[in-house]
Amino acid sequence: MARVTAGSIDEVQALLAQGDRTVLFVGGETAMPPGPPVDLEISTGRLNQVVEYAPADQVVTVECGVNLAQLQRELAKSGQRLALDPPHPVEATLGGIVAANSFGPLRTRYGSVRDLIIGVSILRADGTRAKGGGKVVKTVAGFDMPKLMCGSYGTLAFIATATFRVHPLPEKTVTLRARGSDPLELVRRVRALQLEPAAMIALGEGAGWDVYLRFEGFRSGVRAQREKLRELDEAEWPGHAEGAVRLRFGGLPTHAAQVAKALAPLRARLEWLPTLGLGFASCAAVEAEALHRARRELTALGGWLTGPGDWGPAPASLAVHRSVKRQLDPEELLAPGRFVV
Repeated sequence: MARVTAGSIDEVQALLAQGDRTVLFVGGETAMPPGPPVDLEISTGRLNQVVEYAPADQVVTVECGVNLAQLQRELAKSGQRLALDPPHPVEATLGGIVAANSFGPLRTRYGSVRDLIIGVSILRADGTRAKGGGKVVKTVAGFDMPKLMCGSYGTLAFIATATFRVHPLPEKTVTLRARGSDPLELVRRVRALQLEPAAMIALGEGAGWDVYLRFEGFRSGVRAQREKLRELDEAEWPGHAEGAVRLRFGGLPTHAAQVAKALAPLRARLEWLPTLGLGFASCAAVEAEALHRARRELTALGGWLTGPGDWGPAPASLAVHRSVKRQLDPEELLAPGRFVV
């Protein structure tokens, strides 16, 4: 296996045009699923330029190797940010964040990568260039290319550049904490009070949840929302949990207690986004039997659980996945074994 650190997108195109070898695209390696060896790894470490930034339009285009922290520093000079907060912002590249559909608690208000990406340029497995979404020059008929790349794990194409809409930096931010709280009851209360947290996360390790709410925006608006929850203490916003294994799970927002019970065999720290029914389970290691048991329990509740390289039962949409894969990578050269297709 060879690894090449590409110096330009043209160089990546030339490498792909040679064909007849399996290829893996490597960014910050923060969300890389395991898989079989490939003939060539292409690192994006030098593809780290901000291509175009229009603060007045709140739009930015970056090369795939730009890391999130680097982009946030650049946007902050104009009082703006990209409203994404996945783990490891210093290492995580924008190409990798799109490919892994990475996210954090800010998804509560701002949505996922799919909601913030508006354009993308790609290289297909044979090196053919294509674009979709914002600033379109050439499209691939029938596909919403920017959204198609989200969560594709490099199996469909090389994400060369991505265009995002950005938001103003908040004037004021405050975090409140409810210890030992029921996330569902707190969500109901927040909605009854017509509050709009930018982020909300419930942390669980063993019994009970600690729920954190972040309010941000103009100073007066944040103060007004904070006053409606006077009994809650202010606190530091918690970071993402550290762990050798990080699993994703989902369930009905009304099933917080049942979800925690189902995941108990993992002995993991849970990060639950209670308004969305999504979460992460972080632990030092996970045994296969514990993973399968937790998955069975969660599936019975209508939820799901995935681990690095272990996607669980094939989705009902598998035939569609395979059809798209055949059209964009007919020889199955890109990221073999890294996704359900």
